[in-house]
Amino acid sequence: MRVPLSWLREYVDLPATETGRDVQAKLIDVGLEVETVERLGEGLKGPLVVGQVLTIEELEGFKKPIRFCTVDVGDANGTGEPQEIVCGARNFAVGDKVVVVLPGAVLPGDFKIAARKTYGKKSHGMICSGDELGMGDDGTHGIIVLPPEYEVGTDAIELLELVDEVLDIAVTPDRGYCLSMRGVARETATAYGLPLRDPALLDVPPPNAAGYPVQVADPIGCDRFTARTVTGLEPGARTPLWMQRRLQKAGMRPISLAVDITNYVMLELGQPLHAYDRTMVDGPIGVRRATPGEKLTTLDGTKRALDAGDLVITDNRGPIGLAGVMGGANTEIAAPVTDPETGELRGTTDVVIEAAHFDAIAIARTARRHKLSSEAAKRFERGVDPEAASAAAQRTVDLLVLLAGGTAGEGVTEVVSPRGPRTITIPANHPDKVAGVTYGRETVVRRLQQVGCDVYGQDELVVTVPSWRPDLSDPNDLAEEVIRLEGYENLPSTLPKPPAGRGLTERQRLHRRVGRVLAGAGYVEALNYPFTGSHVLDQLGIEPDDPRRSAVTLVNPLSDEEPDLRTTLIPGLLGALRRNYGRGSHDLALFETGPVFRATGDEKAASRLVVDRRPTDDEIASLDASLPQQPRRAAVVLTGAREQAGWWGEGRPAIWADAIEAGRVVAREAGVELIVRQDQHAPFHPGRCAALLALVDGEEVLVGNAGELHPRVIKAMALPERTCAMEIDLDRLERAGAGALKAPTISSFPVATQDVALIVDGGVPAADVEAALRDGAGELLESLRLFDVFTGEQTGAGKKSLAYALRFRAPDRTLTAEEATAARDAAVAAAVERTGAVLRG
Repeated sequence: MRVPLSWLREYVDLPATETGRDVQAKLIDVGLEVETVERLGEGLKGPLVVGQVLTIEELEGFKKPIRFCTVDVGDANGTGEPQEIVCGARNFAVGDKVVVVLPGAVLPGDFKIAARKTYGKKSHGMICSGDELGMGDDGTHGIIVLPPEYEVGTDAIELLELVDEVLDIAVTPDRGYCLSMRGVARETATAYGLPLRDPALLDVPPPNAAGYPVQVADPIGCDRFTARTVTGLEPGARTPLWMQRRLQKAGMRPISLAVDITNYVMLELGQPLHAYDRTMVDGPIGVRRATPGEKLTTLDGTKRALDAGDLVITDNRGPIGLAGVMGGANTEIAAPVTDPETGELRGTTDVVIEAAHFDAIAIARTARRHKLSSEAAKRFERGVDPEAASAAAQRTVDLLVLLAGGTAGEGVTEVVSPRGPRTITIPANHPDKVAGVTYGRETVVRRLQQVGCDVYGQDELVVTVPSWRPDLSDPNDLAEEVIRLEGYENLPSTLPKPPAGRGLTERQRLHRRVGRVLAGAGYVEALNYPFTGSHVLDQLGIEPDDPRRSAVTLVNPLSDEEPDLRTTLIPGLLGALRRNYGRGSHDLALFETGPVFRATGDEKAASRLVVDRRPTDDEIASLDASLPQQPRRAAVVLTGAREQAGWWGEGRPAIWADAIEAGRVVAREAGVELIVRQDQHAPFHPGRCAALLALVDGEEVLVGNAGELHPRVIKAMALPERTCAMEIDLDRLERAGAGALKAPTISSFPVATQDVALIVDGGVPAADVEAALRDGAGELLESLRLFDVFTGEQTGAGKKSLAYALRFRAPDRTLTAEEATAARDAAVAAAVERTGAVLRG
C-alpha cells in the first residue's frame, strides 16, 4: 500500500515538521512494515508553469516528426513574450494548456534545462510529459494536456503536487484494513496519540423499496450488497488533477472519471467497488455460484471458463462479473466518443454502483483459480469492513454528483444477512501473562479502545471487536494488540535458565558423531525435503507389500507430486546426486542423517491443542499417539572416483564395498561391529547387495542395507552407472551398542600376526567363518581382517578360499610364538567344526 503523506494529513493533524521518515518510524513502532519512503520531486526546481500553445510548425526533413511551437507562459519567462520550444510529441494541438519547464529549471534526476539549438531551431525550454516529471503513467504516454480552466503562468509544481513523500507499506495478511488510507490513518493517529477524522462517517440514507433490484442467492458468499444509482453523468467529464495525482502516487493509473472515483474510494475506505453501465445491465443484479460451463469475458479482455466454486454477479443474461475480483466487459463503463454526424459526445451517463462484502476464502480461491490478482481481490481475501459498504457507496455517489454533474437516484438497496457483533472474553491480566510485563487493566482497556474495540468489565473483560478487524478472534489476538501498541521494543530481553548439568543425550551425541565421521570419510552432507511420492518408490522397485509403502500422506502438501512423508532417505539423496551430476560434478559422495516416517495404522486422529495454557499430560499423550513412527537413519550415495588418479597412482572408482564400509564406519561410532551377509533388497542389485546386521540381546537384527543399485533403478532415475548406496537405522544401532563409548585400552606389548587361509563351500557366508574364528581365537585376538577371496582350480569346484589376517596381543606380556600359534589353531578348529572349512596348503 502506497500512502502519500499529503493525503494522510487530511485525516490526522500531524505536526507540520513531521517528515515521511518520522512517520515511518512511528508506524514501524506500532507493527506496520514500512519498507521505503519515496521522496517525490526531490531535486525539482522551477520555473515550471502552465502554458498555452499558440502556434505549431511542422519541421520537415527529419527521421521522426518534429514540431516547432510557440507557447504563452505569461510573465513566467520575465518578458511576457511567447516561448519558442521544439517538441516531438503529437498528442496536443493549438490552444491546449500544457506544462512548460523553462531554462534554469532542474527536473528529477538532476536534469538541468537550458536553451539549446536543435533540429535547426533554438528551443527555450521543454513541454513536459508525466514521465519526465516523475508523475508515473497517466495512460497517454505523451505530453500532459491540462484542462482549459487553468490560467497561463500558474506554478505547475504546486498545481500537480509534484513534491510529496510516499510511504510504501508491506501489509501483512492479518492487517487487511491497512490497505486503505482510513486504516493507515487510524494506525497513525494511534501512534501519535492524535484524533482521527474517519472518512467513513457519512450521512447515509436508509434502504428503501425504490432501489435497484438485487437478488442474493448465496448469503454465505455475499452477506452484504449495497446498490446505488446515479443518472445524467456528463460523458466528457474529466477526472480532476488532484484525484489523478493521488491515484498516481498510490500506484494506480487514471482511466476515466467513473472508474477513477471507484478506485479513489477503494483506496480511501478500503471497500472495493464496481460501476456498471446501467443501460447495459439487463434486469435485476444477482449474486450466485457459477454453473459449470458458463463463460465470462472480464475487463482485461480474457474469456474465462467459470468454475462451480466461483461467485459471480449476474443479470438476466448470465454472469456479468467475477464477484470481488473483476467486472465483465459487457457492462463496462463506455469511454466518451464523439458522434461523427452530430458532433455530440456520447458515453455512459447512467451507472449502478456496487458496494458488497464477499467471503474472503471464496474470493481468494477464485483469484488463484483464474490467476487473476486484482486490487479488489487483494483486499477481499484479507478481510474488508462489511459496515463500510454503505458509506463507500455514498461517497462514490457524492463524488459522481460533484465531479460528473450526475443526479443521485432516490433508491437505496441494502441486502444484508443478519449477524451479531463478535465478542471475546479475556482476563484483564492476560496481556501481562503473554508479554511477561505488568500493563494493568487501564492500559489494556485504553489500547483495545484505540483499535476500535468496545470494552466492558473489570477483572474479566468482554471485548466487542470492530467490524474492520476480522483477524481478532481470540484472547491472544487482543493481547498482541496491547503489546504492539505498548511497543515491542519495551519488552524485556531475558534468556531462559537451563538446568545445570544437562548436556546432549547419548542419542544426540551419536547422531553428531555419525555426521562428523562421514564428513571425515569424504562424504558431503546434503539436506533434502522430507517429502516424496509413490512414483519414486515405483522407480526404486519397491514392492507393494514393502513397509516403505506405508507412507504418511499430508493434508496440504507443497506439491501434488510429493504428498507423502519419506519412508527412506535414499530417494532424496539420489535426487541430489542426479542434480549435481547433471551440473558437471561426476565424483560424488553424499550423506544425510534424519528421520523417516512409517505409518503403522494404529495412529489416532490428532486433536487441536489449546494455546492459552499449557496442554495437560493427557492432551500431550493424545497428540503423541497420533504421530507415526519416526526412526532416525543415516544414508550415503556415491558414484564416480572414490580415489582420484594422479602422479601417485591410478585411483579407483567407487564400488559396493565402499557403501558397506560407510555402514561399518557409522556402526563403529555406536561401538558396534557389523555382521555383513548377502541379501536381496530393493533398490539394490541382487548380486551386489549386503544386509548389515548387529547383535541385539544376543540375536542378529537387520540394521541396514548397502550395495550397488539395480540397473533398472539407475535407468528409471537417470543416474550414473554403478551408483552405490547405504542406509542404516541409527536407533537400532544405539540399542545394539554397549552404551557410552569407552576409550580402548592400548597395550604396550608387541603384536603377533598370524595369517590363515580356509577353503569352504561357495555358499558359506564369510560372516559365518569370521564369527567362528573370533569365537575360537579367544581373548587374545585383537583384530580379524579378510584380505583375500580366491576361487579357481586350486580350490576345487564350488569352493572358495578365504584368507584372514589375525592379530594377537596380550595386555600384560609379550606373547610367545607357541601362544599365538595355539590361539590360531583354536580359531581354525572352531571354523572347521562350524563351517566345514579346510585349512588351505
